[in-house]
Amino acid sequence: MKAQLANCIAQNIKGLSPDEIISLLEVPPKPELGDYAFPCFCLAKVMRKAPNLIAADLKSAMEGQLDFIEEIQIQGAYCNFFIKKELFVKSMIESACTENFGGSSIGAGQSICIDYSSPNVAKNFHVGHLRTTIIGNSLYKIFTKLGYQVHRINHLGDWGTQFGKLIVAYKTWGSKEAVEERGIAELMDLYVKFHEEAENDASLIDQARGWFVKMEQGDEEALAIWQWFKDLSMVEYHRVYKLLGVEFDSYNGESFYRDKTQAVVDRIQKANLLKQSEGAYIVDLSEYNMAPCIIQKTDGGSIYATRDLAAIFYRKETYQFVKCLYVTGQEQKLHFAQVFKVVELLGNDWAAEQLVHIPYGLVSLEGAKLSTRSGNIIYAEDILLEAISKVKEIIEEKNPTLSDKDAVAQMVGVGAIIFNDLYNQRIKDVSFKWEKILNFEGETGPYVQYTYARCSSLLRAVPDFNESAPIDYAVLTDLTAMELLKAINKFPKVVQDAADKYEPFLISRFAIEVAQAFNRFYNNNRINVPEVSIRNARLKLTAITRRILRDALDLLGIQCPEQM
Repeated sequence: MKAQLANCIAQNIKGLSPDEIISLLEVPPKPELGDYAFPCFCLAKVMRKAPNLIAADLKSAMEGQLDFIEEIQIQGAYCNFFIKKELFVKSMIESACTENFGGSSIGAGQSICIDYSSPNVAKNFHVGHLRTTIIGNSLYKIFTKLGYQVHRINHLGDWGTQFGKLIVAYKTWGSKEAVEERGIAELMDLYVKFHEEAENDASLIDQARGWFVKMEQGDEEALAIWQWFKDLSMVEYHRVYKLLGVEFDSYNGESFYRDKTQAVVDRIQKANLLKQSEGAYIVDLSEYNMAPCIIQKTDGGSIYATRDLAAIFYRKETYQFVKCLYVTGQEQKLHFAQVFKVVELLGNDWAAEQLVHIPYGLVSLEGAKLSTRSGNIIYAEDILLEAISKVKEIIEEKNPTLSDKDAVAQMVGVGAIIFNDLYNQRIKDVSFKWEKILNFEGETGPYVQYTYARCSSLLRAVPDFNESAPIDYAVLTDLTAMELLKAINKFPKVVQDAADKYEPFLISRFAIEVAQAFNRFYNNNRINVPEVSIRNARLKLTAITRRILRDALDLLGIQCPEQM
């Protein structure tokens, strides 16, 4: 219907194609302004006419040309179209019931790599890692819905001089028993102790460098200790990923590229880009108003920029990506700008468009104190378990007979954290305020999940309802039903916009809009009424809403409980 309207407008004006007109067509903010509005501002310069006069001419030309248009009104420079309600409802329901509604095949045959989560081995998984994991997982789901083959890459921070420091600390002050018993907590304590002692004993730094050089040279003892530390770390990380419902296709971290960095250095040298500076080797980027990109340290060891370069070339060759996305904190903006520029300078024109850094803001905690295992660091597992525990308390108070309480508490608790993270633009800082996050009536994850559960409950109450049966579209022409359908039908555009802008918050805002619209519809219309035609039409809309809420929350990485 929208396409037909755009074609008709295109036939009656000059200078715009139907596709351009579709992009300009708006849904008015108030129903009394119609179902679609076309702004005529953009035609004023070409047609040398006032926009309101262009709108009036367009109205006169189009009247009677489309049988589904009930009325055309002029509102200033806008031409507002009122579609016959029953036809409009039929069109929107048919659209919402198409297979993979909200998705598309735009990415078919194309590959995208997303580099996210990427915790530093032997260090706790904190809320900063939680943010990259949540954002990256949502982007993976969004691009998958658009038909792309998405490769989920967890580029572990599992290589570097910090492991030399850790080996020195372990061999000097640690024990196998303590590390086996306490895991990452013991490794963190040893790492802190190393830095405390190194302030008074500079030789420790030299020892650490020596051990890392041993690792790079393949020393068996050094690599065995390093692998042990890595295995212990992965146990904790997998616990967090299981809580979040997150999986990866690759855990190839920095260590995977240690035998691939020399080829990068050789490549840079062959391109005459490698320069010596204070004993290290760099690529001078002053021409681009950037600090130099360090390629090799004074001791000949590789550095993370070199490993990132090796990773880019490996991924391009292995996956033939059209985009390689890096979801990290905004403090790494310069690092990725440097690395991407080096790739471009090596003759890869695709770098500027295909390599994308996706930064995000910081995390803070407000309100009730979160118990952490040490200091001021907020650990991801702690905050997830705290959320689950708080939801369990709410369930015990409000619905103690609920079945599968533990499973529901996990879905709602974890979902609340994810939704709170993704409710605003990713560059904005995120604050954890329990009263807000776990509010079942605000613009929160629990509110959307509760609306989904309400839809499920209404459908369970009528077990013989057949969603595929024909319905009377006239039943759904009231204001609240049409507002709900209009909200639902934004889904395909919202998903595409979220992908184009790398912004999952557009999905969460959409979910809130649909949930709020459904609850207005629910409050104004009894669903389970004796009249079969009315009941079936309203249940059809309820079933569509339920599916759309489930699909939207799934794109955020959130599960939906059937009962709450």
